[in-house]
Amino acid sequence: MYAAGLDGGGTKTTAAIADEAGGIVRTITAGPINYNGNDEQVVEQSFRRIFEAIRETCGTLDQCAHLCIGAAGVSNPDVRSRLLNAVRAFGYRNGVTIVGDHETALFGAHGRPHGIVLISGTGSICYGVNEEGRSHRAGGFGHLADDGGSGYRIGIDLISAVFKAEDGRIPPTVITRLLFERLGIASVSELVGYVYDKQRSKRDIAAIAPLLSDACAADDPAALAIVRDNADRLVELVVPVATRLGMEAGDLAMAGGVLLHNAYLRQAFTERLLERFPRMRCFPAKHDAATGAVLMALSAWRG
Repeated sequence: MYAAGLDGGGTKTTAAIADEAGGIVRTITAGPINYNGNDEQVVEQSFRRIFEAIRETCGTLDQCAHLCIGAAGVSNPDVRSRLLNAVRAFGYRNGVTIVGDHETALFGAHGRPHGIVLISGTGSICYGVNEEGRSHRAGGFGHLADDGGSGYRIGIDLISAVFKAEDGRIPPTVITRLLFERLGIASVSELVGYVYDKQRSKRDIAAIAPLLSDACAADDPAALAIVRDNADRLVELVVPVATRLGMEAGDLAMAGGVLLHNAYLRQAFTERLLERFPRMRCFPAKHDAATGAVLMALSAWRG
């Protein structure tokens, strides 16, 4: 028998299939399964690819004992029921668990159901579960009013630095050159047009975030200030989770491309976190959310 776990992101879904012992035997990537912002045909195509892979790997769908889906927006009963209906429509009849993607991220990050996970990708969120099973989350309310310390927020900060340097609010910054080269533009007016293009998505802005590392490597003051600001925003997410759950000396796993790939931000965040919680243990996530989903599926199957 096998189990499968899905990490349903906004633009793609990663699926992991594991054997009874928990060994990952196959990982695949498909399109999004999030009904928010995607039409039903796109979601259907994604599920078709996923279930074809499950059938190929397991022999039959019946040999996949349990399926866990981690996705955003599942607190909405309509989203949850639509996901379940889609699964059943492809002939899957065994157990199904549908949870928030922050829950699968936590399980994957620690390899167990308790601990704290801080995710900084396109967006940001902190989620924790203590050993008594109590949970709390902070952040994750979207890019328009939240998402401090995320790729989107860093992208906005980088763009803002260029504007400020242009009109003299801050000294000239290397961010200007890096951003112009990245976007293939040559002036601030073109940058304004880029930012306010109606087709511009939050993912486009978040894609700018990796430039922060290059600017920090040049010891750019504006870039270093952006690191400090966003490190503080991330610590701000952790504080209520740790204090409400009594986990000031607990384990915190860092996840998401921004935290894992930007050494400057990771170091600044870790230093500020330990100033607040000296006994907290902070480390990169052990596994990704897809692995967390398949571990949750195995746990549910085993009872």
